[in-house]
Amino acid sequence: MYHAVATDPRDATRALSVAPRAFAEQMAAIADRGLTPLGTAELAAAWRSGRPLPRRPVLITFDDGYEGVHRHALPVLAEYGFPATLFVSTGWLRGPYDTGAALDTMLDWDQVRELAAAGVEIGGHSHTHPQLDQLGEERLRFELIHCREIVADQVGAAPVSFAYPYGYSDRRVRRAVRETGYAQALAVGNGLARRAQGPYALRRVTVRRGTGPDEFARLVEGRAIARTFARDRALTKGYAVLRRARRVRGWSSRAGA
Repeated sequence: MYHAVATDPRDATRALSVAPRAFAEQMAAIADRGLTPLGTAELAAAWRSGRPLPRRPVLITFDDGYEGVHRHALPVLAEYGFPATLFVSTGWLRGPYDTGAALDTMLDWDQVRELAAAGVEIGGHSHTHPQLDQLGEERLRFELIHCREIVADQVGAAPVSFAYPYGYSDRRVRRAVRETGYAQALAVGNGLARRAQGPYALRRVTVRRGTGPDEFARLVEGRAIARTFARDRALTKGYAVLRRARRVRGWSSRAGA
């Protein structure tokens, strides 16, 4: 799971921004190890049908829609012939639906269309990038449907894959994602994706600016992932308790209004 690919990112995105040279080295590492990148829809379709996956499959995904995916990542992906999936927050992209809330320089819709034409799968990532499990039902459905409609209008095909903003979801959110037309969805989880997780809770591992060559090699080979992300998982568990409490309070307030 990548976010920005940038030489000089803003402070808000720096930790999750990968330098262009590092990204090129990471794609070379994938090629050198004989891994086979594929798209999110392709992975889910294979698992649904029981078809065998290619040798040593790996997903290359980008969240949010930062401009560097087109400027820096696309030429490298094209060099190796690697497919990838870009999950866009439609209200963050430059153009007619821009809400002005983006954290850094974003793609415009011409660039998104060029990425799609180059074989990058365009998925949904909500409209305004909220914590979906904190939303009421009406706003949740709006975020999912509006994102899907905008991508369909701008790219010419409705997205079939979705990634949860911040990786947050619950049973209600996953049901809404399915019912609004997405066929599969990715979380974070910082673990390997496995068929047993089901099509709406597939895990990914995070690539950061501080991810060095040795750590990246361990990630793509599936080694020592639990140890690498032990701190992240501890923080996630603690924050999950806090967020559940906030959600309950929010629903109680709305019910009493």
